[in-house]
Order: sequence, then C-alpha cells, then structure tokens
Amino acid sequence: MLKKSPFEIPKFSKNNLDKFKKKFESILSKNYIKKFNTPINIEISNTPYSPRIEELYFLFNFIKINKRLTILEFGSGWSSLFFCAALKENKKKYFEYCKDNIRNSNLFELFVLENEKNFLNISRKRIEKCYMNKGIKVNYHCSDVRMTKFQGLYCHEYDRVPLCNPDFIYLDGPDQFKIKAKKNNFVINHPDLMPMGSDILKIEFYLRPGTIIVIDGRGANFQFLKAFLKRKWIYKYISKIDKYIMYLDAPSLGKANTNNLNFIKKNI
Repeated sequence: MLKKSPFEIPKFSKNNLDKFKKKFESILSKNYIKKFNTPINIEISNTPYSPRIEELYFLFNFIKINKRLTILEFGSGWSSLFFCAALKENKKKYFEYCKDNIRNSNLFELFVLENEKNFLNISRKRIEKCYMNKGIKVNYHCSDVRMTKFQGLYCHEYDRVPLCNPDFIYLDGPDQFKIKAKKNNFVINHPDLMPMGSDILKIEFYLRPGTIIVIDGRGANFQFLKAFLKRKWIYKYISKIDKYIMYLDAPSLGKANTNNLNFIKKNI
C-alpha cells in the first residue's frame, strides 16, 4: 500500500481557478499588471514576465493547505505578493494556536532574497500597494551572487543569506545573467547554461523535518540539489506548472519539531 503523501497539492479545476481569479480580481486586473510589469533584462529575451494564474493559484493555496508559517524566497516577483496573501490568511486562522504551541521565532514572516535592487523594489512596492504587508512582516534582502564550487563542481552562491529557519523555501532566483565573478574562467552567463544554486545544500542540516522546498523550473538545479542532499527527502514534479517539490521526511528532531508536525496534521 502506497504511503499517503505528507503534503497536499491544490487541485487545478476550472472552478477553483475561477474562484481564485475572482478573489484577487483587483490585483490581477490588466491595468495593475501593466503598471508593475517590467521587462526582464536578459540576453535571450526582452519579453516581460506576466503573472501566470495557474502558478499563482498553486503557490497561494499550497502555502495555505500545508500550513506554512515562515517562507524564504530566492528571487522575487508576483510570487512574493501571493506568499504574503497566504501568510496573512494562515496568521488569521492559526495565530492563537501557534503562539502557544509552536516554537518559531519568525511566525508568519516572509524573507525575500534578491540579487537585483530594481526587482526587489518592484516587489516591495507591489506588496505595499496591495496592503499585503499589513500584519505580515516582510524582510527584504539584497545580495550579490558569485560563482563558486561545491565539492569541486561549479555552481553559484549568494554572498549573504537571511538568518531564519523556514518551513517553506521557494527557489526562483537568481537570474543566471547577473552572476558576478568567474571561477577558473567559468561562469553561467551563457544562453546554453543554466542556474546552479548551492545555498540550500549548506543549510540542509539546519532545516526541520516537514520543511518543503519548491523549485520553479530549474530542472538542472533540482538534479544538482538532489544529488548532494544527505537527509531523507520525498520528491514530486508537477508538469502543469513546471514545479519540483521536495519534502524533508526525516525523523523528528525532538518535542518542538514533533509539535510542528502534529500541527500540520491537525484539523484546526
């Protein structure tokens, strides 16, 4: 008998998507998108990134149904706005329980790590414009990204990462054409190469069982992480939105961690 998945996936029905679009109709209106959409400055495309409804629907509802409490986002964008929206709803529903039963210094906080100040400012203004930061602490961090090596293999890392222990990590950055410095003359600033972040590998043993990582596309980076992660992880790929999900299915670290895991399972 197959073991039940420890995390839930939002159902992509037309009815669910229509409800989502109606709920956020004012935010997703064409005028709003036009005002904040900025062309992405990369060599292989000058096309603006427009928000994909299916993707935003998934991220918003994934955070809600899996009761995520602290989010670390590598990169920023429309996802940042809907992470705030989901955390606000989780806080409204679970704050009273969590403040007495969950050990977490950053309850209902979003940490955004970006290597381009321009895009970080766009995300900040978008969140403030929609009042999504009301009642939610958003921590904005800007850091350069440099080429490095991990166990002898070329990859990249942020100079500085936020100090937190999230239960949800979203990997959607950096832009591979904005990597600084070369390593032995090698750099991924080339249209035939791809991002290869190593930051998650360096914090793996600090992550608590039950932590979820979602990778936006970046299939090569997913394979790189999977090859070097040491603990027990469950992997799932959602082709509809090109997302890789990684769930830390390791044994509990103790009473506090068990309380967190039980909270996720409880019908509160």
